[in-house]
Amino acid sequence: MKTAVFAGSFCPFTKGHEDILQKVMPLFDTLYIAIGHNVRKQDIFSVEERKGWIEQLYRGNDKIRVITYTGLTADLCRELGAQFLIRGVRNTADYQAEQEMCLINNQLNPDVQTLLIPASPQWAAVSSSLVRELWALKADYSPFISYPLPENRT
Repeated sequence: MKTAVFAGSFCPFTKGHEDILQKVMPLFDTLYIAIGHNVRKQDIFSVEERKGWIEQLYRGNDKIRVITYTGLTADLCRELGAQFLIRGVRNTADYQAEQEMCLINNQLNPDVQTLLIPASPQWAAVSSSLVRELWALKADYSPFISYPLPENRT
């Protein structure tokens, strides 16, 4: 069985994330969407909210499992027996950051191969940060995600 982990904070999960999953889904028997906490980011939506939204998107897809985790992604891959780690890249800055993380993850868990998947052009400018900003400003974010976010809490 080929198992992959698609890890991120997914705050929120965008159509760009969906695009990456669509590209890799035929390659794997099991794909874990692993929601973690990035200490460099401030999460606006709870882990439970994010997990619920993503589960709704992939309801009925037997390949997808949505989980939450803390700690190192390399350790999570080991625990799950995943051979691959999926990372999306939108631009050269993403590529450079992901390449560096790939090198570290390879030292932490040499049994996992990181696959850097380029975003499709129509999603290359879309980020979770952009969606959060639009949401906070009460602007229309709907072109960039597939589900409604809760009413702005600010």
